[in-house]
Amino acid sequence: MQRMPYIRQVGDSEATGSCKRELDAARQRAGRVWNIVRIMTPNPPVLRASMQLYGAIMHGRSELTRVQRELLAVVVSRENACEY
Repeated sequence: MQRMPYIRQVGDSEATGSCKRELDAARQRAGRVWNIVRIMTPNPPVLRASMQLYGAIMHGRSELTRVQRELLAVVVSRENACEY
């Protein structure tokens, strides 16, 4: 089994400023903080930009339905062997 590299993540108790706001927003959206969000916590500007991009892709205007967008994300993740 291949081991994933270790990336230090900011815990809830140590999160401040924009990092805390993004974690709180993630928890409000999904009821939890997913690992894909948590892994970006060391760099809050990147985390914020990533969440804005995700929002635009999944909730912005598109000819694809939300279900189609989610399915496309699953297919691409599977094709790229993403474990998250």
